[in-house]
Amino acid sequence: MGAVEGVSVLSSAQLAGWATAAGFDLVGFARAEPIPPAALTDWLAQGHHADLDWMQERLEERLDPRRLLPGARTAVALASNYWRDDAASPVARYARGRDYHATHRDRLRALRRQLRAGAPSVHDYGSVDANPVMEKVWAVRAGLGVVAKNGCLVTPRFGSWVVLAVWFLDAEVDAYAAPAAEDRCGKCRLCIDACPTSAIVQDRVVDARACLSYQTIENEAAVPGPLREAMEEIVFGCDVCQQVCPLNDAPLRAHERFAPRALATKGTAELAALTRAEYDALVPGTPLARAGYDGLRRNAAYALGAARDVRARAVLELLCGDDSPKVREAAAWALSRFLGP
Repeated sequence: MGAVEGVSVLSSAQLAGWATAAGFDLVGFARAEPIPPAALTDWLAQGHHADLDWMQERLEERLDPRRLLPGARTAVALASNYWRDDAASPVARYARGRDYHATHRDRLRALRRQLRAGAPSVHDYGSVDANPVMEKVWAVRAGLGVVAKNGCLVTPRFGSWVVLAVWFLDAEVDAYAAPAAEDRCGKCRLCIDACPTSAIVQDRVVDARACLSYQTIENEAAVPGPLREAMEEIVFGCDVCQQVCPLNDAPLRAHERFAPRALATKGTAELAALTRAEYDALVPGTPLARAGYDGLRRNAAYALGAARDVRARAVLELLCGDDSPKVREAAAWALSRFLGP
């Protein structure tokens, strides 16, 4: 460790070694300079954030890391591969194992312990997708990858099967990355054409209101009718745009922490029929807790209706008498798909 004009200078190689030892698969370094606001404010102005009102809050902090960490000089972009070669599931791949927020927090804590021991005068701020931090921007600036037409960060090694964290430091490093090339998609539009709800409204712009990931995870109200028809085999999150991406054609198997847990190995009808006791026993520590017990069963009922599978009639009839109004409504809609109103 050195110092320039009173600012600590850390070894990028040493920091990368710490990050790898902590469990991160990719690490890169960018200068913690403000982010131009236009892309974010335009996206918000068009309402593409749906009712995710927190995206409009703390904009100054979201665009300038020095608002989060006074004197911030370096953004350390971190990524973990989550792809596993497991069986098909109505749950998006990232959500099948342990909640990545918990995994990344554990890994950041390990990094902080190394920092405290090796550079105790350096201050830091870590974020795992729950703070006003634009993780994809920092990942691109730090050279980890580029943003594809589906809005996902695509890395050369793992494709888009990665989850991100960012670690700000009020120190310099001895080597910063150059941002990756701006476009790896070329004329390809497979993700745009494959999106079941046309949520990719233009290159690299996703309208959350039409995205099934938003609808199945964040939206607590009824899913709009036209979108329900696209939910076959989609109960929590959606991977369609990643599955068709040619940049994801050689995925590498992720750490055991991302191995599927029991709840994510269930089929759509099994998720619809979950008892409260089963849910309470299986959901802790998984991302599926985000949807809640009623939300998960509501989504499963929509998915069964979209599939028009008459074998689901018994479970849907049972859900028509459920205590939850949104579950009852979803089950009645699903039954109407193959039984008539």
